[in-house]
Amino acid sequence: MLATERYRKPLIAIPMGDPAGIGPEIVVKAIARKEVFDAARCVVIGEKKILEDAITFAKVNVKVTTIQKPEDGLYEEGILNLIDLANVNHEDFKMGQVSGMCGKAAFDYIAKSIELANTGEVAAVSTTPINKESLKAGQVDFIGHTEIFGALTNTKDPLTMFEVHGMRVFFLTRHVSLRKACDLVSKDRIKDYVKRCKKVLEKLGVTEGTMAIAGLNPHSGEHGLFGNEEVEQIIPAVEELRAEGYDVTGPIGADSVFHLALQGRFNSVLSLYHDQGHIATKTLDFERTIAITGGMPILRTSVDHGTAMDIAGMGIASEVSMVEAILLGAKYSKNFIK
Repeated sequence: MLATERYRKPLIAIPMGDPAGIGPEIVVKAIARKEVFDAARCVVIGEKKILEDAITFAKVNVKVTTIQKPEDGLYEEGILNLIDLANVNHEDFKMGQVSGMCGKAAFDYIAKSIELANTGEVAAVSTTPINKESLKAGQVDFIGHTEIFGALTNTKDPLTMFEVHGMRVFFLTRHVSLRKACDLVSKDRIKDYVKRCKKVLEKLGVTEGTMAIAGLNPHSGEHGLFGNEEVEQIIPAVEELRAEGYDVTGPIGADSVFHLALQGRFNSVLSLYHDQGHIATKTLDFERTIAITGGMPILRTSVDHGTAMDIAGMGIASEVSMVEAILLGAKYSKNFIK
């Protein structure tokens, strides 16, 4: 095989997620999709029997082939190339139930995927859902994907970006209480995040356009009438960033800034707290809201839904988010190939 043929499609690692959740199902369904085959060469990290069972109840025409490393894969339609960690005890396994065994297994799949990306054997990692309770039960000392990726890539405070229908949203704060999130809206934090977000955008190839800062209070505070954060923290941050040459604007009321970004007015929005940006993106298109973890030496895209234990094993889970995560990984991966 000629080198140009071998490398025309990027290699994407896919950890299959919590074995007891819908991760295995959406993986096999995504692998069966032609648009995924056309865009990427996928390597799944998981457990063979779990995936074969998913193929059965999902009723997809896919065959599992086990490999030792990505370069050994048989990248043909209908083939699921698997690095099998064989880390599930099937006598103890129960579909749809939280367990420490499954939490530890899910972590192992992620860790192996990151290892492949760190060494340049794959161009990106597209992750499936994991369960925080299962992680805790498995004595995995991380609350979620972002923290795992940060630790295993030696990245301090990785950034989360959502992309949906071309709209990009960053988050100044994530998993903290709303009260604490408000306290974290400071001039220095905003300046730091904007600068780092801009680097993430540049790495993704987005070099043109303005970043908008969302307002925190109703109508961005109305000059202090509904709160002082805009006047005391956000506006000074924007003014100093502009003086330093950064193309940024705001604060712009959260009831309009996302609409304007969707219309192409801005290349991205900095949401000030978790739900502000989550509601905007997921209301627009829940299944196609894809997370990108930025600021790392490797690329990670992800579905942004949970393990859905209540429907695991039924064959009814939608693979749309998984497909979109893989396609987005393939789209941006050229900037991360080592």
